[in-house]
Amino acid sequence: MQAETAIAADRIGADVAARIERLPISWWHTKLRLVAGSAWFFDAFDSLTIAYVLPVLAGLWSLAPAQIGFLISIGYAGQMLGSIFFGWISDRIGRVPSAIITLLIFTLASLACAFAWDFQSLFWIRFVQGLGLGGENPVITTYINEFAPAERRGRFSLSVQLVFILGLMSVALVGSYVVPRFGWQALFVIGAIPALIVLPMRTVLPESPRWLASRGRRVEADRIVSRIEAIVSRDGRTALPPIPLSVPSVAAVRARVSDLFRGIYRKRTFTIWALWACTYMISYGLSTWMPTLYRTVFKLPVQQALLFGFIGSFTSLLGGVACMLLVDRLGRRPLFAAALLLSAVPLVTLALLAMGAVETLDPVVVMLLVVTATGCAAVVALGLGMYTAENYPNTMRALGSGVAGGWQRDASMVGPLLIGVILPTGGISAVFLCFAGFAVIGSITCAVFAVETRGKVLEIISPPL
Repeated sequence: MQAETAIAADRIGADVAARIERLPISWWHTKLRLVAGSAWFFDAFDSLTIAYVLPVLAGLWSLAPAQIGFLISIGYAGQMLGSIFFGWISDRIGRVPSAIITLLIFTLASLACAFAWDFQSLFWIRFVQGLGLGGENPVITTYINEFAPAERRGRFSLSVQLVFILGLMSVALVGSYVVPRFGWQALFVIGAIPALIVLPMRTVLPESPRWLASRGRRVEADRIVSRIEAIVSRDGRTALPPIPLSVPSVAAVRARVSDLFRGIYRKRTFTIWALWACTYMISYGLSTWMPTLYRTVFKLPVQQALLFGFIGSFTSLLGGVACMLLVDRLGRRPLFAAALLLSAVPLVTLALLAMGAVETLDPVVVMLLVVTATGCAAVVALGLGMYTAENYPNTMRALGSGVAGGWQRDASMVGPLLIGVILPTGGISAVFLCFAGFAVIGSITCAVFAVETRGKVLEIISPPL
């Protein structure tokens, strides 16, 4: 009897991936993405809030350029650790509980930021906030990917991640209105309280069947997939497509951190790390510093500096939409390589223009070139989370995404610091030239080493070792 039960359980779990792949996109999938990705808006909002309160705090607390860089970067230091830790935890305790924990950490810490009284207090609260912000992204990206059908996985996943860019854009718009009128504390409160409302919604999410099957919990995985099949088919009234026979079964194996550097995953790991680092050196380095540079270098009023920051965020949204529309048509590798190369062009142009007298530069021209560069980089920035999750098997998908996300946060930390170091000595021309170099390196790395994943089932792209 026990043998028959074990055989039945094995048969049940063997087709979990195939049953997910055959499901047509339905209202159930839309609700899943809305609930899972809703907190991403506030993740982005809270992550970039510091950029729009710093123009005020720089004068209020008499902050030196190095201190500004540290306040920006300490949040990313926390995000780096949170990304790695919660990526590892998610592969052990599950996607849903990890997502709930990260949301709780970053919302409470974001609220605490509003009560900071000096540089040191805000510095350490930002670090704690970063732990939750960093952990949120790889967990949710992995979770969404594991429900997405192969042929439309790019658009399916990225439609949710666009919410993140909407959050970046909204903090610029809200910040330009709220900070001059109600003070910098109000911006932290606005980012924290609505996110707490999302918390109960997370508790009703189903666990990933692919993760359950990879942990040997195949009966639970079957139960969840059967429930989804019943909802999508309206309790059998609508016929579902046949289960594809070419999809491998989910293997119940345990992964170790060292597996990131074994077999086919060694090259993938280093390639993905380089792409994250290069992309986010540009994206976050410029987006966090530009409002302050508009204020201090180009002498613009606070409200105009914040407005220019909003325009940059809107352009990033356009880049994200372009990625969502093109990634399943053109493929990941050609799209990412071209976008990074195109990002280098306006940055080199800015470097050449800034070699003369900076005060003669038209701030509008500077803004247009900067937003063009960040918009192109946003094409890659949006797609990298989804692409990273595709490159690892079920047993270490969140871990691989979390460690790669650590490089994202590391670059987000180093980028602002780099501007703080280069600006006083090399000037703004050297800043733009440095970021152009990262764009070119990232483009070449992607074109030469990246694996194309378009239209392939996760278990085929990334088999267990």
